[in-house]
Amino acid sequence: MSEVGDIRVFLLDDHEVVRRGVHDLLSAAEGVQIVGEAGNAAEAPDAIPATHPDVAVVDVRQPGPSGVEVCREVRSHAPSVACLMLTSFADDEALFDAVMAGAAGYVPKVIRGDELIRAVREVAAGHRTMDPADTAKVMERLRGGGTRSESVQVHDLGLKELTTPERRVLDLIGEGLTNRQIGERLGERERTVKRQVAAILGKLAIEGHQMP
Repeated sequence: MSEVGDIRVFLLDDHEVVRRGVHDLLSAAEGVQIVGEAGNAAEAPDAIPATHPDVAVVDVRQPGPSGVEVCREVRSHAPSVACLMLTSFADDEALFDAVMAGAAGYVPKVIRGDELIRAVREVAAGHRTMDPADTAKVMERLRGGGTRSESVQVHDLGLKELTTPERRVLDLIGEGLTNRQIGERLGERERTVKRQVAAILGKLAIEGHQMP
């Protein structure tokens, strides 16, 4: 039985070996309790809030709904859950994925065990692991200003395909709003916002996204 005050963590990764490794690592850390896990992203938006975690560690690359979409869905209905994204690389693309997800931060899969534990504790305490200045620079480049870098060219190529409503949604995502908050701001249904977010992810070729 866990002690009062333990950090409650939910794991989402479709690779069982990776998920087990993260599970064992975090379970061995003092003050951390794994309260649930899933290997299917489609089930995660319901499964994660049901376990009342403090932190959801989510792999960006998922079959079906991407980790970005899962985090946005969870954050809209359980805003107290901090999402920590697992990414392939620590670069501008990973940062952009985390911003799109409304995540508190991201960690590369090659991270050391102690660094992952520290990141979980930081986001559970309400901190963000992303530098606000770096986040602002990435969003500015994606809006068409600033200096482009190789790592965001794939997103730049898709920007011209965004409709005006989609660009407006992208701006609000950059402000940290959830799907529900964006719907309230624009006077749209949340399901409409979710469709627009899915379209944005598809056009910007976000890692792990697959259009339905």
